Amino acid sequence: MYAVVDIETTGGHASANGITEIAIYLFDGKEITQHYQTLVNPGIPIPYYITTLTGITNEMVAEAPPFEAVAPLVHDLLKDRIFVAHNVNFDYSFVKHQLAQSGFDLQTRKLCTVRLGRKIFPGLPSYSLGNLCRHLGVPLKDRHRAGGDAEATARLFGLLLANDAEKVIASALKVGSKEQFLPANLPPEQVKLLPSGPGVYYFHDQKDKVVYVGKAKNLYKRVNSHFTGHSTSRQRQNFLRNIYRISYQETATELMAAILESVEIKRLWPVFNYAQKRIEYRYGYYLFEDQSGYLRLAIERKRKYSSPVHSFQLLAQGQQLLRSLIRQFGLCPKLCFLQKGEGTCSGITAEICKGACEHKELPEEYNSRVRAAIAFLQEQQPSVTILDKGRNSFERSCILMEKGKFYGMGYVPLAVDTSDEEALKAHLTMYAENETIVSLLRPYANNSRKMSEAPFS
Repeated sequence: MYAVVDIETTGGHASANGITEIAIYLFDGKEITQHYQTLVNPGIPIPYYITTLTGITNEMVAEAPPFEAVAPLVHDLLKDRIFVAHNVNFDYSFVKHQLAQSGFDLQTRKLCTVRLGRKIFPGLPSYSLGNLCRHLGVPLKDRHRAGGDAEATARLFGLLLANDAEKVIASALKVGSKEQFLPANLPPEQVKLLPSGPGVYYFHDQKDKVVYVGKAKNLYKRVNSHFTGHSTSRQRQNFLRNIYRISYQETATELMAAILESVEIKRLWPVFNYAQKRIEYRYGYYLFEDQSGYLRLAIERKRKYSSPVHSFQLLAQGQQLLRSLIRQFGLCPKLCFLQKGEGTCSGITAEICKGACEHKELPEEYNSRVRAAIAFLQEQQPSVTILDKGRNSFERSCILMEKGKFYGMGYVPLAVDTSDEEALKAHLTMYAENETIVSLLRPYANNSRKMSEAPFS
Protein backbone atom coordinates (compact mmCIF):
# COMPACT_ATOMS: atom_id res chain seq x y z
CA MET A 1 0.00 0.00 0.00
CA TYR A 2 2.85 2.41 0.83
CA ALA A 3 6.16 2.98 -0.93
CA VAL A 4 8.60 4.71 1.42
CA VAL A 5 11.28 6.46 -0.61
CA ASP A 6 14.57 8.18 0.01
CA ILE A 7 17.07 9.48 -2.52
CA GLU A 8 20.50 11.08 -2.55
CA THR A 9 21.20 13.67 -5.23
CA THR A 10 23.87 15.95 -6.68
CA GLY A 11 21.98 19.10 -5.62
CA GLY A 12 18.79 20.68 -4.36
CA HIS A 13 16.55 20.82 -7.45
CA ALA A 14 15.63 18.22 -10.04
CA SER A 15 15.84 20.21 -13.26
CA ALA A 16 19.65 20.54 -13.16
CA ASN A 17 20.74 17.68 -10.88
CA GLY A 18 20.68 13.92 -10.82
CA ILE A 19 19.95 11.06 -8.41
CA THR A 20 22.99 9.23 -7.02
CA GLU A 21 21.13 6.65 -4.92
CA ILE A 22 17.53 5.52 -4.47
CA ALA A 23 15.90 3.23 -1.91
CA ILE A 24 12.26 2.08 -1.88
CA TYR A 25 10.72 0.19 1.04
CA LEU A 26 7.28 -1.31 0.46
CA PHE A 27 5.27 -1.14 3.67
CA ASP A 28 1.85 -2.63 4.33
CA GLY A 29 1.14 -0.53 7.41
CA LYS A 30 2.66 -3.03 9.84
CA GLU A 31 5.84 -4.35 8.34
CA ILE A 32 8.25 -3.93 5.46
CA THR A 33 7.37 -6.44 2.74
CA GLN A 34 10.03 -5.67 0.14
CA HIS A 35 12.85 -3.25 -0.43
CA TYR A 36 15.01 -2.09 -3.31
CA GLN A 37 18.18 -0.02 -3.23
CA THR A 38 20.79 0.97 -5.80
CA LEU A 39 23.44 3.52 -6.54
CA VAL A 40 22.70 5.54 -9.69
CA ASN A 41 25.10 7.18 -12.12
CA PRO A 42 23.77 10.77 -12.29
CA GLY A 43 25.64 11.58 -15.50
CA ILE A 44 27.21 14.66 -13.91
CA PRO A 45 29.99 15.11 -11.31
CA ILE A 46 29.04 14.91 -7.65
CA PRO A 47 30.01 18.15 -5.83
CA TYR A 48 32.58 17.76 -3.07
CA TYR A 49 30.22 19.04 -0.37
CA ILE A 50 27.63 16.40 -1.36
CA THR A 51 30.27 13.68 -1.13
CA THR A 52 31.22 14.99 2.30
CA LEU A 53 27.58 14.74 3.42
CA THR A 54 26.63 11.37 1.92
CA GLY A 55 29.94 9.59 1.43
CA ILE A 56 28.96 8.83 -2.18
CA THR A 57 31.88 9.52 -4.53
CA ASN A 58 32.19 9.79 -8.30
CA GLU A 59 34.16 6.53 -8.27
CA MET A 60 31.31 4.72 -6.47
CA VAL A 61 28.73 5.64 -9.12
CA ALA A 62 31.01 5.30 -12.16
CA GLU A 63 29.87 1.70 -12.80
CA ALA A 64 26.34 2.18 -11.40
CA PRO A 65 23.36 2.06 -13.79
CA PRO A 66 21.94 5.35 -15.11
CA PHE A 67 18.44 6.15 -13.93
CA GLU A 68 16.82 5.22 -17.25
CA ALA A 69 18.11 1.65 -16.72
CA VAL A 70 16.30 1.27 -13.38
CA ALA A 71 13.29 3.45 -14.28
CA PRO A 72 10.99 0.53 -15.28
CA LEU A 73 11.52 -1.22 -11.95
CA VAL A 74 11.22 2.04 -9.96
CA HIS A 75 7.97 2.91 -11.70
CA ASP A 76 6.61 -0.60 -11.12
CA LEU A 77 7.39 -0.34 -7.39
CA LEU A 78 5.78 3.08 -7.04
CA LYS A 79 2.69 2.91 -9.24
CA ASP A 80 -0.61 2.28 -7.46
CA ARG A 81 1.05 2.91 -4.08
CA ILE A 82 1.15 5.91 -1.79
CA PHE A 83 4.51 7.71 -2.04
CA VAL A 84 5.86 8.37 1.49
CA ALA A 85 9.00 10.36 2.28
CA HIS A 86 10.45 12.74 4.82
CA ASN A 87 9.86 16.13 3.13
CA VAL A 88 8.05 14.32 0.35
CA ASN A 89 7.94 17.14 -2.22
CA PHE A 90 11.73 17.05 -2.56
CA ASP A 91 11.99 13.29 -3.23
CA TYR A 92 8.83 13.22 -5.34
CA SER A 93 9.99 16.07 -7.59
CA PHE A 94 13.26 14.27 -8.39
CA VAL A 95 11.74 10.83 -8.94
CA LYS A 96 8.86 12.16 -11.04
CA HIS A 97 11.25 14.24 -13.15
CA GLN A 98 13.69 11.38 -13.72
CA LEU A 99 10.87 8.97 -14.57
CA ALA A 100 9.42 11.47 -17.03
CA GLN A 101 12.83 11.75 -18.69
CA SER A 102 12.71 7.97 -19.13
CA GLY A 103 9.19 7.96 -20.56
CA PHE A 104 7.17 7.12 -17.43
CA ASP A 105 4.38 9.25 -15.96
CA LEU A 106 4.22 8.97 -12.17
CA GLN A 107 0.83 9.86 -10.70
CA THR A 108 0.53 8.85 -7.04
CA ARG A 109 -0.79 10.27 -3.81
CA LYS A 110 1.84 11.50 -1.36
CA LEU A 111 2.39 11.61 2.40
CA CYS A 112 5.02 13.68 4.17
CA THR A 113 6.36 12.35 7.49
CA VAL A 114 7.48 15.87 8.44
CA ARG A 115 3.92 17.18 8.20
CA LEU A 116 2.42 14.07 9.81
CA GLY A 117 4.96 14.21 12.64
CA ARG A 118 4.01 17.78 13.45
CA LYS A 119 0.34 16.78 13.76
CA ILE A 120 0.58 13.39 15.44
CA PHE A 121 3.47 14.28 17.77
CA PRO A 122 3.03 18.05 18.28
CA GLY A 123 5.34 20.22 20.34
CA LEU A 124 8.70 18.62 19.53
CA PRO A 125 11.67 20.99 19.14
CA SER A 126 12.64 19.58 15.73
CA TYR A 127 11.09 17.41 13.04
CA SER A 128 14.23 16.57 11.11
CA LEU A 129 14.55 12.85 10.42
CA GLY A 130 17.45 12.42 12.83
CA ASN A 131 15.84 14.28 15.73
CA LEU A 132 12.41 12.73 15.20
CA CYS A 133 13.85 9.20 15.14
CA ARG A 134 15.94 9.93 18.21
CA HIS A 135 12.94 11.25 20.12
CA LEU A 136 10.72 8.27 19.18
CA GLY A 137 13.41 5.62 19.59
CA VAL A 138 13.57 4.65 15.91
CA PRO A 139 16.95 3.13 14.90
CA LEU A 140 18.71 5.20 12.24
CA LYS A 141 21.80 3.77 10.62
CA ASP A 142 23.73 4.93 7.56
CA ARG A 143 22.50 8.52 7.94
CA HIS A 144 22.35 10.46 4.66
CA ARG A 145 22.35 7.25 2.65
CA ALA A 146 19.16 6.30 0.84
CA GLY A 147 18.83 2.80 2.35
CA GLY A 148 19.35 3.83 5.96
CA ASP A 149 17.12 6.89 5.74
CA ALA A 150 14.34 5.07 3.85
CA GLU A 151 14.26 2.18 6.35
CA ALA A 152 14.13 4.62 9.29
CA THR A 153 11.37 6.61 7.56
CA ALA A 154 9.36 3.40 7.06
CA ARG A 155 9.63 2.50 10.75
CA LEU A 156 8.82 6.10 11.71
CA PHE A 157 5.78 5.97 9.46
CA GLY A 158 4.65 2.79 11.23
CA LEU A 159 4.71 4.68 14.55
CA LEU A 160 2.75 7.54 12.98
CA LEU A 161 0.09 5.09 11.78
CA ALA A 162 -0.10 3.44 15.20
CA ASN A 163 -0.50 6.76 17.04
CA ASP A 164 -2.86 8.48 14.59
CA ALA A 165 -5.83 8.78 16.95
CA GLU A 166 -7.24 11.81 15.08
CA LYS A 167 -7.14 10.09 11.68
CA VAL A 168 -4.70 12.65 10.34
CA ILE A 169 -3.32 10.31 7.69
CA ALA A 170 -6.76 9.36 6.35
CA SER A 171 -7.66 13.07 6.18
CA ALA A 172 -4.46 13.87 4.27
CA LEU A 173 -5.30 11.19 1.69
CA LYS A 174 -8.84 12.36 1.02
CA VAL A 175 -9.63 13.52 -2.49
CA GLY A 176 -9.27 17.29 -2.55
CA SER A 177 -6.96 17.42 0.47
CA LYS A 178 -4.25 20.04 0.14
CA GLU A 179 -1.98 18.31 2.67
CA GLN A 180 0.18 16.49 0.15
CA PHE A 181 0.86 19.68 -1.81
CA LEU A 182 1.68 22.06 1.05
CA PRO A 183 5.29 22.87 2.02
CA ALA A 184 6.51 20.53 4.74
CA ASN A 185 6.90 23.26 7.36
CA LEU A 186 3.65 25.16 6.78
CA PRO A 187 0.73 24.43 9.16
CA PRO A 188 -2.33 23.63 7.01
CA GLU A 189 -4.61 25.57 9.37
CA GLN A 190 -3.05 28.81 8.18
CA VAL A 191 -4.10 28.02 4.61
CA LYS A 192 -7.59 26.85 5.57
CA LEU A 193 -8.31 30.07 7.47
CA LEU A 194 -7.46 32.39 4.58
CA PRO A 195 -10.41 34.55 3.47
CA SER A 196 -11.78 34.47 -0.07
CA GLY A 197 -11.62 38.23 -0.67
CA PRO A 198 -8.87 40.45 -2.11
CA GLY A 199 -5.74 41.35 -0.21
CA VAL A 200 -1.99 40.91 0.20
CA TYR A 201 -0.34 37.79 1.62
CA TYR A 202 3.11 37.28 3.14
CA PHE A 203 5.20 34.09 3.29
CA HIS A 204 7.56 33.96 6.30
CA ASP A 205 10.66 31.82 6.76
CA GLN A 206 11.87 29.94 9.85
CA LYS A 207 13.07 33.20 11.45
CA ASP A 208 9.71 34.84 10.62
CA LYS A 209 11.29 37.07 7.99
CA VAL A 210 9.03 37.86 5.03
CA VAL A 211 10.45 36.09 1.96
CA TYR A 212 7.59 36.71 -0.48
CA VAL A 213 4.72 39.19 -0.89
CA GLY A 214 1.83 38.67 -3.28
CA LYS A 215 -1.54 40.18 -4.14
CA ALA A 216 -4.78 38.33 -4.71
CA LYS A 217 -8.33 38.73 -5.92
CA ASN A 218 -9.11 35.70 -3.75
CA LEU A 219 -6.53 35.12 -0.99
CA TYR A 220 -7.47 31.49 -0.39
CA LYS A 221 -7.28 30.44 -4.05
CA ARG A 222 -4.16 32.46 -4.85
CA VAL A 223 -2.12 31.13 -1.94
CA ASN A 224 -3.13 27.54 -2.72
CA SER A 225 -2.09 28.02 -6.35
CA HIS A 226 1.53 28.37 -5.19
CA PHE A 227 1.52 24.78 -3.98
CA THR A 228 0.04 22.98 -6.98
CA GLY A 229 2.15 21.46 -9.73
CA HIS A 230 5.54 19.80 -9.51
CA SER A 231 8.02 22.30 -10.93
CA THR A 232 11.59 21.03 -10.56
CA SER A 233 13.32 24.43 -10.75
CA ARG A 234 15.78 25.55 -8.11
CA GLN A 235 13.71 28.68 -7.48
CA ARG A 236 10.52 26.75 -6.70
CA GLN A 237 12.19 24.13 -4.50
CA ASN A 238 14.04 26.76 -2.45
CA PHE A 239 10.85 28.80 -2.23
CA LEU A 240 8.73 25.95 -0.84
CA ARG A 241 11.46 24.85 1.54
CA ASN A 242 11.52 28.27 3.20
CA ILE A 243 7.79 28.76 3.87
CA TYR A 244 6.94 28.35 7.56
CA ARG A 245 4.11 30.83 8.10
CA ILE A 246 1.51 32.88 6.20
CA SER A 247 0.10 36.25 7.21
CA TYR A 248 -2.16 38.55 5.22
CA GLN A 249 -3.90 41.93 5.00
CA GLU A 250 -7.39 42.09 3.53
CA THR A 251 -8.31 44.95 1.22
CA ALA A 252 -11.67 45.99 -0.14
CA THR A 253 -10.64 45.94 -3.81
CA GLU A 254 -8.13 44.38 -6.18
CA LEU A 255 -6.69 47.81 -6.98
CA MET A 256 -5.92 48.42 -3.32
CA ALA A 257 -4.30 44.97 -3.11
CA ALA A 258 -2.10 45.75 -6.12
CA ILE A 259 -1.01 49.09 -4.61
CA LEU A 260 -0.32 47.57 -1.19
CA GLU A 261 1.68 44.72 -2.75
CA SER A 262 3.93 47.22 -4.52
CA VAL A 263 4.39 49.26 -1.33
CA GLU A 264 5.28 46.15 0.68
CA ILE A 265 7.74 44.78 -1.88
CA LYS A 266 9.60 48.10 -1.85
CA ARG A 267 9.50 48.19 1.96
CA LEU A 268 10.43 44.59 2.75
CA TRP A 269 12.48 43.65 -0.35
CA PRO A 270 11.59 39.92 -0.02
CA VAL A 271 14.17 37.47 -1.34
CA PHE A 272 11.74 35.52 -3.58
CA ASN A 273 10.09 38.55 -5.17
CA TYR A 274 11.84 39.33 -8.43
CA ALA A 275 9.42 41.70 -10.15
CA GLN A 276 9.20 45.30 -8.90
CA LYS A 277 12.66 45.08 -7.26
CA ARG A 278 14.47 46.99 -9.97
CA ILE A 279 15.86 50.38 -9.09
CA GLU A 280 13.57 53.02 -10.58
CA TYR A 281 15.24 55.94 -12.31
CA ARG A 282 12.33 58.31 -12.72
CA TYR A 283 13.28 61.96 -13.02
CA GLY A 284 12.01 65.13 -11.46
CA TYR A 285 12.35 68.91 -11.32
CA TYR A 286 14.11 69.97 -8.14
CA LEU A 287 13.86 73.54 -6.91
CA PHE A 288 16.58 75.31 -4.96
CA GLU A 289 17.83 78.84 -4.36
CA ASP A 290 21.38 79.73 -5.40
CA GLN A 291 23.79 81.97 -3.50
CA SER A 292 22.53 85.03 -5.34
CA GLY A 293 18.91 84.39 -4.34
CA TYR A 294 17.67 83.12 -7.72
CA LEU A 295 15.36 80.07 -7.77
CA ARG A 296 16.70 77.37 -10.04
CA LEU A 297 15.01 74.34 -11.58
CA ALA A 298 17.25 71.30 -12.09
CA ILE A 299 16.43 67.95 -13.68
CA GLU A 300 17.73 65.08 -11.56
CA ARG A 301 16.98 61.43 -10.97
CA LYS A 302 14.49 60.94 -8.20
CA ARG A 303 16.09 60.27 -4.87
CA LYS A 304 14.65 58.30 -2.01
CA TYR A 305 12.61 60.46 0.38
CA SER A 306 12.95 63.44 -1.99
CA SER A 307 10.06 65.59 -3.18
CA PRO A 308 10.47 66.96 -6.70
CA VAL A 309 8.01 69.63 -7.80
CA HIS A 310 7.15 67.43 -10.81
CA SER A 311 8.05 63.88 -11.86
CA PHE A 312 8.40 62.26 -15.26
CA GLN A 313 9.65 58.95 -16.62
CA LEU A 314 12.02 59.93 -19.44
CA LEU A 315 14.82 62.49 -19.36
CA ALA A 316 13.99 63.72 -22.87
CA GLN A 317 10.37 64.20 -21.82
CA GLY A 318 11.42 66.41 -18.91
CA GLN A 319 13.80 68.47 -21.03
CA GLN A 320 11.10 69.09 -23.64
CA LEU A 321 8.59 70.21 -21.01
CA LEU A 322 11.15 72.48 -19.34
CA ARG A 323 11.91 74.21 -22.65
CA SER A 324 8.18 74.84 -23.02
CA LEU A 325 8.04 76.41 -19.53
CA ILE A 326 11.07 78.55 -20.35
CA ARG A 327 9.38 79.97 -23.43
CA GLN A 328 5.98 80.42 -21.76
CA PHE A 329 7.21 82.10 -18.55
CA GLY A 330 10.42 83.75 -19.70
CA LEU A 331 12.74 81.68 -17.55
CA CYS A 332 16.48 81.69 -17.95
CA PRO A 333 17.83 78.58 -19.76
CA LYS A 334 21.14 78.86 -17.90
CA LEU A 335 19.44 79.01 -14.50
CA CYS A 336 17.46 75.92 -15.56
CA PHE A 337 20.70 74.12 -16.57
CA LEU A 338 19.61 73.68 -20.19
CA GLN A 339 22.47 75.87 -21.37
CA LYS A 340 25.96 75.40 -19.99
CA GLY A 341 29.19 77.33 -20.08
CA GLU A 342 30.31 80.76 -19.04
CA GLY A 343 28.88 84.03 -20.29
CA THR A 344 25.37 85.05 -21.25
CA CYS A 345 22.63 83.09 -22.96
CA SER A 346 23.24 82.57 -26.68
CA GLY A 347 21.31 81.48 -29.74
CA ILE A 348 17.53 81.39 -29.62
CA THR A 349 17.60 81.31 -25.83
CA ALA A 350 19.01 84.82 -25.79
CA GLU A 351 15.61 86.13 -26.85
CA ILE A 352 13.97 84.39 -23.91
CA CYS A 353 16.38 85.31 -21.13
CA LYS A 354 15.69 88.62 -19.42
CA GLY A 355 19.13 88.89 -17.86
CA ALA A 356 18.73 86.88 -14.66
CA CYS A 357 21.91 84.91 -15.43
CA GLU A 358 23.80 88.27 -15.59
CA HIS A 359 22.01 89.57 -12.50
CA LYS A 360 20.37 92.29 -14.63
CA GLU A 361 16.99 91.21 -13.27
CA LEU A 362 16.23 91.27 -9.56
CA PRO A 363 15.80 87.83 -7.91
CA GLU A 364 12.30 88.76 -6.69
CA GLU A 365 11.11 89.48 -10.23
CA TYR A 366 12.63 86.35 -11.71
CA ASN A 367 11.53 84.10 -8.83
CA SER A 368 7.91 85.18 -9.23
CA ARG A 369 7.94 83.74 -12.75
CA VAL A 370 9.55 80.52 -11.56
CA ARG A 371 6.79 80.12 -8.94
CA ALA A 372 4.16 80.86 -11.58
CA ALA A 373 5.64 78.18 -13.84
CA ILE A 374 5.58 75.64 -11.01
CA ALA A 375 2.01 76.54 -10.10
CA PHE A 376 0.96 76.17 -13.73
CA LEU A 377 2.71 72.81 -13.95
CA GLN A 378 1.02 71.49 -10.81
CA GLU A 379 -2.39 72.75 -11.87
CA GLN A 380 -2.11 70.58 -14.98
CA GLN A 381 -1.64 67.45 -12.88
CA PRO A 382 -4.82 65.50 -12.08
CA SER A 383 -6.22 65.14 -8.61
CA VAL A 384 -8.37 62.01 -8.56
CA THR A 385 -10.36 60.39 -5.77
CA ILE A 386 -11.22 56.75 -6.44
CA LEU A 387 -14.13 55.58 -4.33
CA ASP A 388 -15.27 51.97 -4.24
CA LYS A 389 -16.87 49.43 -1.92
CA GLY A 390 -15.48 49.07 1.59
CA ARG A 391 -14.76 46.03 3.71
CA ASN A 392 -18.27 46.29 5.14
CA SER A 393 -21.51 48.16 4.51
CA PHE A 394 -20.55 51.07 6.80
CA GLU A 395 -17.58 52.40 4.83
CA ARG A 396 -16.12 53.13 1.42
CA SER A 397 -12.62 52.47 0.19
CA CYS A 398 -10.75 55.53 -1.02
CA ILE A 399 -7.57 56.03 -3.07
CA LEU A 400 -6.32 59.59 -3.51
CA MET A 401 -4.04 60.99 -6.20
CA GLU A 402 -3.25 64.66 -5.53
CA LYS A 403 -1.79 66.83 -8.28
CA GLY A 404 -0.38 63.84 -10.15
CA LYS A 405 1.11 62.19 -7.06
CA PHE A 406 -0.18 59.20 -5.16
CA TYR A 407 -1.19 60.42 -1.69
CA GLY A 408 -2.50 57.28 -0.01
CA MET A 409 -5.53 55.09 0.57
CA GLY A 410 -7.83 53.87 3.31
CA TYR A 411 -11.43 53.44 4.41
CA VAL A 412 -13.89 56.26 4.94
CA PRO A 413 -17.15 56.08 6.93
CA LEU A 414 -20.24 56.65 4.82
CA ALA A 415 -21.08 59.78 6.84
CA VAL A 416 -17.94 61.59 5.63
CA ASP A 417 -18.43 64.14 2.85
CA THR A 418 -16.39 62.70 -0.01
CA SER A 419 -16.18 66.08 -1.74
CA ASP A 420 -14.16 67.41 1.21
CA GLU A 421 -10.57 66.38 0.45
CA GLU A 422 -9.25 67.30 3.89
CA ALA A 423 -11.96 65.24 5.56
CA LEU A 424 -11.00 62.27 3.37
CA LYS A 425 -7.31 62.61 4.21
CA ALA A 426 -8.03 62.18 7.90
CA HIS A 427 -9.01 58.57 7.17
CA LEU A 428 -6.24 57.72 4.68
CA THR A 429 -2.81 56.21 5.21
CA MET A 430 -0.02 57.90 3.27
CA TYR A 431 2.27 55.63 1.25
CA ALA A 432 5.46 56.22 -0.73
CA GLU A 433 4.85 56.51 -4.46
CA ASN A 434 6.62 54.36 -7.03
CA GLU A 435 6.34 53.82 -10.78
CA THR A 436 4.21 50.68 -10.42
CA ILE A 437 1.60 52.57 -8.40
CA VAL A 438 1.67 55.47 -10.84
CA SER A 439 1.05 53.08 -13.74
CA LEU A 440 -1.87 51.49 -11.86
CA LEU A 441 -3.48 54.89 -11.29
CA ARG A 442 -2.64 56.44 -14.66
CA PRO A 443 -5.88 55.25 -16.34
CA TYR A 444 -7.85 57.07 -13.63
CA ALA A 445 -5.62 60.16 -13.88
CA ASN A 446 -6.16 60.31 -17.63
CA ASN A 447 -9.89 60.48 -17.00
CA SER A 448 -10.94 64.11 -16.85
CA ARG A 449 -13.46 63.51 -14.06
CA LYS A 450 -12.54 64.82 -10.63
CA MET A 451 -14.17 61.86 -8.91
CA SER A 452 -14.02 58.26 -10.11
CA GLU A 453 -16.68 56.32 -8.30
CA ALA A 454 -17.19 52.61 -8.83
CA PRO A 455 -20.61 51.03 -8.25
CA PHE A 456 -20.97 49.70 -4.72
CA SER A 457 -21.58 46.01 -4.26
